[in-house]
Amino acid sequence: MGGKKKLSLKQIQKAEKKTAPKKEKRSAAPTEKKSVPGITHPKLAGDKLVAELKKLQVLTPYSVASRFDLRLSIAREYLKDLERKELIKFVSRSRNVIVYRPAD
Repeated sequence: MGGKKKLSLKQIQKAEKKTAPKKEKRSAAPTEKKSVPGITHPKLAGDKLVAELKKLQVLTPYSVASRFDLRLSIAREYLKDLERKELIKFVSRSRNVIVYRPAD
């Protein structure tokens, strides 16, 4: 039969003193704008990018994302766009990975 006991007045005052300055510090700190890297879509018709991709024998979303510092979702879209423009050719697909090769 118990439960938590009530705090004394001194204990309540100490707790209030501890929490009050923390709130002021948080509101006083300037907020910085956070930027997320890799959201912008690279130029699709860039000659340098296409030349880089033609050097690779196999193109996967992971290989493109790691080489050009992109997110995987953007690399997938990029490869699909290049396939539509017939700059790369579809080779095979598994459940997780799509494999392309450079067009001749």
